[in-house]
Amino acid sequence: MTIAAQRGYAKGRAKRAEIIEHATALFGTAGYRGSSLRDIAAGCGISHPGLLHHFPTKEALLTAVLEHRDELDLQQFFRPSAGGVDALRRVVALVAHNETRRGIVELFAVLSAEATAADHPAHEYFVVRYRRTLAAMTAAYRQAGEDGALRDGVEPATAARELVAVMDGLQLQWLIDDCATPMAETVRGHVQERLTVPL
Repeated sequence: MTIAAQRGYAKGRAKRAEIIEHATALFGTAGYRGSSLRDIAAGCGISHPGLLHHFPTKEALLTAVLEHRDELDLQQFFRPSAGGVDALRRVVALVAHNETRRGIVELFAVLSAEATAADHPAHEYFVVRYRRTLAAMTAAYRQAGEDGALRDGVEPATAARELVAVMDGLQLQWLIDDCATPMAETVRGHVQERLTVPL
C-alpha cells in the first residue's frame, strides 16, 4: 500500500468514526426514525452521497453505532476471564461510566423502546443483545454461587433478569430526573444484597 493510499485509508476511517459519533448523538436525541441520513451528513460536513460511501443504508449506520458502543464497553469493562463477583463488579463500573455519558444512555433508551417493534431495523440486534446479556449475568451469578459468594435461595437466572430490569429502569429514571438518580450506587446495593462477600 502506498503512502497516499495509507493516508486515504486513515482519512476514511477518521470520517467513518466521525459519522458514527454524530449519528450516535442524533439517534439519542431524535430517535432512529426521527433522524435522517441527510441531517447526519450535514452535521459531519459532508454530502449525502459522501455519507452513503461509508454507510450505504441507514440500517447499516445504525448497526455500526450499536456495535461500536458495545465494542467500547467490552474493551473497557470486561475481559474473557472475568466471572463471578468480578464480573458483577465490572457491571457496576459500567453503570458508573454511563453516568458520565447521557447521550449514550439516551440512545440506548430510545432505540431499545423503538426496537420492540418487530419491523424496526434494530429489533434483532436488541433481541440478541438481551439474550447475550442475560446469559452473561446468569453465568456471573452462577459462578458466584459456585464460589460460595451467593446468598442461599438466590437463583442465578432470576437474579440476572432482575439485574437487567433494574439497570434499564434506572436509566429511564436517571434521564427523566436530569441525571439525579444514583444509578451505580443503586445497582451496587441491589447486587450486594444477593452476595455474601463485599462487592
